[in-house]
Amino acid sequence: MKKQLFRKIVLQSTLLAMAGCFGGGISAETERDFPLDTTPVDDGSAPHLASYADVLEPARQTVVSVTTASIVEIMRGGGGMSPLEEFLRRFYGMPEQRGGEGQGGEPMERRIPNGLGSGVIISEDGYILTNNHVISDQRGDPADEITVHLNDGSEVQAELIGRDARTDVALLKIDREGLPFISMADSADLQVGDIVFAIGNPLGVGQTSTMGIVSATQRTNLGLLGNEGYENFIQTDAAINRGNSGGALVDAKGRLVGINTAIFSRTGGNIGIGFAIPSRLARTVVLELIEAGRVRRGYLGVSISDLNPDMAEAFGLGSTDGALVEMVQDGTPAAEAGLERGDVIREVDGQIIESVADLRLTIAGRRPGTETAITIVRDGETMTKEVELGSLDDPTAVVTTQDSPLEGVGLEPVNDALQGEYDLDVGSGLVITDVEPRSPYAGSLRPGMVIMEVNDRKVETVGDLQNSLRPGANRFWVYFRGNRGYLALRIP
Repeated sequence: MKKQLFRKIVLQSTLLAMAGCFGGGISAETERDFPLDTTPVDDGSAPHLASYADVLEPARQTVVSVTTASIVEIMRGGGGMSPLEEFLRRFYGMPEQRGGEGQGGEPMERRIPNGLGSGVIISEDGYILTNNHVISDQRGDPADEITVHLNDGSEVQAELIGRDARTDVALLKIDREGLPFISMADSADLQVGDIVFAIGNPLGVGQTSTMGIVSATQRTNLGLLGNEGYENFIQTDAAINRGNSGGALVDAKGRLVGINTAIFSRTGGNIGIGFAIPSRLARTVVLELIEAGRVRRGYLGVSISDLNPDMAEAFGLGSTDGALVEMVQDGTPAAEAGLERGDVIREVDGQIIESVADLRLTIAGRRPGTETAITIVRDGETMTKEVELGSLDDPTAVVTTQDSPLEGVGLEPVNDALQGEYDLDVGSGLVITDVEPRSPYAGSLRPGMVIMEVNDRKVETVGDLQNSLRPGANRFWVYFRGNRGYLALRIP
């Protein structure tokens, strides 16, 4: 089945990963905390309702349309004509115009509409939550202009506070006060069968509300956000179509439980398999974006794999829960804390780890420097290791192939040892230390190659690389065996 993400970067109008993952990492000094409403919805014994109009009306007032545009420069004059002018000249004998406004080789600005989506107001002073892909252009860069269309018919230019491509979350701000805003429910309390509503602007027809249920929770490894994305979706059969991206998924009390993001579809239309970013994830990403303008992620420095029944039996385990450590990178937080190959990670700060996806989302959701209790099983004995999580922005940070921004590629900043090992003639950059055969970049990257720039941005740390990558073709300036040159890599 074809997987299709709503990339609303075409024509006209228009929070990591991990439910509960950022918990404990947000500073108490953050300007806003966007509290989660934990009041449960009514259960199935509640009186029958004939209409949800009163519940939906307040929520509908908080959902807006978002349009984007790119500004490009075009040249006129000096032999250049618009397609219409060229048509008239060739077929109707109209003379070529010379001189005049906008001609003589002078550049002219033209706004190209390229995005249509939705957003939801989460504060009375104008913070708006939406998807990163709604406010991005075709290259994955932020659009030059972002316009919010409010329910009173007015249009307001929006400021981009921050965005996180790995969770597909973006935060906007408009200069308005006293706006209606939606309250957030705790998405961790959602159960399969709960009634939900998707509100947005599908297909540009105007605000629309559709009804369904929560079909599943904690959907991961779908590939909707690429191999390096942090996925933990709510699945719903409430109809979601093009233009719904960034809109609200609300519960039966009219509270925000998710941000509509993607669908599975062969045709691009709704077939009842839609996905939304959980509100808990969205809230924590929002707090990070307000405080730092980006999401700061911790890392361990281990290569891990899921357990199958045979592997669990071989390790003397009663279940396949947990993540098996296959390798511990030297110099990483995991190595310093004493984790070893063959350990099975079962808990992080008391949170049960069921799979690799669980561990990856949980660790990445904690800030660098966070003291974290890792519960492991080693040779049948359960023990706890205290780990101070590292930062991908640390100039000495190394990553294994599991945690790398480039799938299956191990990276380490240039240092004296690596310069000697690979006979490097460069002072800075990221050295490729390992490339797994299954890596999509195995045909292009080699151990000993040094990444010096990505998309004309200098790369010295793993964080630099992560912040420089964008979906689509990326331009790498690399050093390998005494030579320097460009390399193009396509990032999902």
